[in-house]
Amino acid sequence: MNVFDIIGPIMVGPSSSHTAGAVRIGKIARAVSGGQPATVTIELFGSFAQTYKGHGTDKAIIAGLLGMAPDDERIKDSLALARELGMAFKFKKSSNKAFHPNTALIMATDSQGKKTIVQGSSVGGGRIMVNRINEINVKFNGEYYTLLVPHHDTPGMIAAVTNLLADQGINIAEMNMYRSQRGGEAMMVIETDQAVNEELVSLIEAVNSVKKAVLIKPIY
Repeated sequence: MNVFDIIGPIMVGPSSSHTAGAVRIGKIARAVSGGQPATVTIELFGSFAQTYKGHGTDKAIIAGLLGMAPDDERIKDSLALARELGMAFKFKKSSNKAFHPNTALIMATDSQGKKTIVQGSSVGGGRIMVNRINEINVKFNGEYYTLLVPHHDTPGMIAAVTNLLADQGINIAEMNMYRSQRGGEAMMVIETDQAVNEELVSLIEAVNSVKKAVLIKPIY
């Protein structure tokens, strides 16, 4: 249990689920995209779709994509700020009931045309669960230093990456492997107890069959 279990997150209101959680989903999408996207389409499900304007979910997600924290006073002005910064965005409402009711699917494109998909759900009290990165289903909450390691599924990949963490004294809190199929595209999701630096990220990226390592810092 941490302080958020007792008093809730430090945030701009009105809702921890619809505002604070939505900011965090946006921030993770920004990290996975490699920065502020040029264009973004955000599909909303369940209560996100029904109440997003009244609860400021649209402003919150855009604020996260701009790199703001849940307690940033600029959240209320994020839509205008995004336009000023040249980020084009649009929202879509979905009637699909297959997902958690507070779910956002963020489809971002950077200035070079690279597309990124991040899907996450706000599960209460400002907490989130990310459940999709591009075409791979995943599961992590952004509360730890988190390494995303997309790679081609080949023998020895786990050992190669975890040995690099061990060499730097990084303890793994949780690790999961997700893949589309045997020998196909795969994703390691590694949550660590210690901070991870960019040097380690570069070493992981140099491992054969790794496409790119993404570091997500804890989002409070």
